[in-house]
Amino acid sequence: MAGLTIGKFADAEGVGVETVRFYQRRGLLAQPARGRSGFREYTEDDRWRLAFIRRAQGLGFTLAEISDLLGPAEARSTDEIVRTAEAKLAAVADQLGELARLQCRLRRLVQVCAHGSSDDCLALHLGDGHLGDGHLGREHPGREHFGYEHLSDTHDQLSSSVLSSPR
Repeated sequence: MAGLTIGKFADAEGVGVETVRFYQRRGLLAQPARGRSGFREYTEDDRWRLAFIRRAQGLGFTLAEISDLLGPAEARSTDEIVRTAEAKLAAVADQLGELARLQCRLRRLVQVCAHGSSDDCLALHLGDGHLGDGHLGREHPGREHFGYEHLSDTHDQLSSSVLSSPR
């Protein structure tokens, strides 16, 4: 692969020339030296680095995180990569938890809209100012009561059916 111009290098790695230049501006890829032809020529190390960037992006790492992983001289140890990956894994677990809570709230909204009055559904009243915070039938602070007291009786039923639903 050594000796490839930017166009051929980009094509070989499945990215655009502007992507290569963007990574160079961000310091993720070095500007290669000029070959005998006068053109900048990319090496096997450049290929490895670009492939690493693409794989890391596929795993959800940001460009800043990738820059930290690669380091200025690719001198990162496997321990540092493991620590960074573990931190990313923890962040993903937190995101999954948030998504699961959102999914639960949306399922409750669907239940309220499907089985409640249209007023209940249109008001999106599933909690104290927050969509589906688990307190059906509570008043919004500083707002008039919307008459959802009948929903508070069904909260436990909806929560347990939503949580056990395989949707």
